[in-house]
Amino acid sequence: MWSRIRLDIGLGDIATGLARCLSGGDRRTMEARIEHLWAPEGRALVAFSVRSGLDLALQALDLPKGSEVLFSALNVKGMIKIVERHGLVPVPVDLELARMGPDSASLKRAISPRSRVLVVAHLFGARLDLDRTAALSRRHGLVLIEDCAQVFSGIDYRGHPEADISLFSFGPLKTATAIGGALARVSDPVLFGRMRAIQDAYPVQGSGAYAKRLIKFALLKLVLSRPVFAVLTGVLRLFVEDYEDAVTDAVRGVAQLGSPKKIRKRPCFALLAVLERRLRRFDAKDLDRRAAAAQRLDRHLAPGVTRPGTANPVHSYWVYPMLADNPKAMIAELRRAGFDGAQQTRSQAVAPPPDRPDLAPVVAAEALTRLIVLPCYPAMPDHEVAREAEIVNARSARQAAE
Repeated sequence: MWSRIRLDIGLGDIATGLARCLSGGDRRTMEARIEHLWAPEGRALVAFSVRSGLDLALQALDLPKGSEVLFSALNVKGMIKIVERHGLVPVPVDLELARMGPDSASLKRAISPRSRVLVVAHLFGARLDLDRTAALSRRHGLVLIEDCAQVFSGIDYRGHPEADISLFSFGPLKTATAIGGALARVSDPVLFGRMRAIQDAYPVQGSGAYAKRLIKFALLKLVLSRPVFAVLTGVLRLFVEDYEDAVTDAVRGVAQLGSPKKIRKRPCFALLAVLERRLRRFDAKDLDRRAAAAQRLDRHLAPGVTRPGTANPVHSYWVYPMLADNPKAMIAELRRAGFDGAQQTRSQAVAPPPDRPDLAPVVAAEALTRLIVLPCYPAMPDHEVAREAEIVNARSARQAAE
């Protein structure tokens, strides 16, 4: 079974983290080194997670209750919940399918006198061109927050220059993961100072808790190897109808959403040490190989197979998405053939406010119901990529005929 989940971390990185959990160190110095590496000009902030960074920004902005936070309409559920916890109103901005970015007409309709913030997520590894979005945000006085959790590509890209806040994730499933942590770049020095002061009052994550996570993910690397994963999925099918949640829950976020206390933490020294190691050792050629694998699959898929986000000129293929008319049937067929296709169960189409039903994100909602993520990465040989494409093409043709 070819798993669609890949943990982009080596055993050497995990061993380094465990050693730092035991040895300890000066976390302030390590934090400063990472922040200078990320933004030598200043105003970089290491956070516990991207959700922590968004929560921190909203605390610092201190918006009036009932203010609107516009979202590009597809995001993880936790980000929406954080906005609601602050007494703010999430408002969807529907997407263009080709880019999976905000549709300009939808964005203009969504802006109201109560709008204060726009959160734009770069999806699947495709980097959006935000020039027009940033200009529109400026005209309407919106704080532009980039959710760059899925598009890390090295320190050469640290967010759009016109974004007010750019958030990058190094959580378990992300590129160059440190099994936690995030980096924020903040353009406004006053806002940055507020965020820094708020975070400085947070408790530090326990080294023991981080060590447990490192050990857990070392075991998961073994579990997700092809032969072990095939046995695991076979066993899980005997007890659950769909093993997807059981596997995904084991590798998802740094902290369950729970209470605000669970995301209001500072990374421990060991996590910072692993994060610095990942940043300094990152090799962009790994992304080139990943993109090359995706392009091989592109060539094998029939022209009628819809692949969202492909209109973006910069794409690192954090995951490989496609749309199917009957995703459950497609997934079942892929899994019978040894390919762990899956839907994005932790994402949601942002619901419109009750008083603005006309903003329902039709394109994003439909895309989410049809979305499948396919296994696709350099370890898959050409003949397996071709075989996966044959299954997708044949099933897509049958669905079209039906």
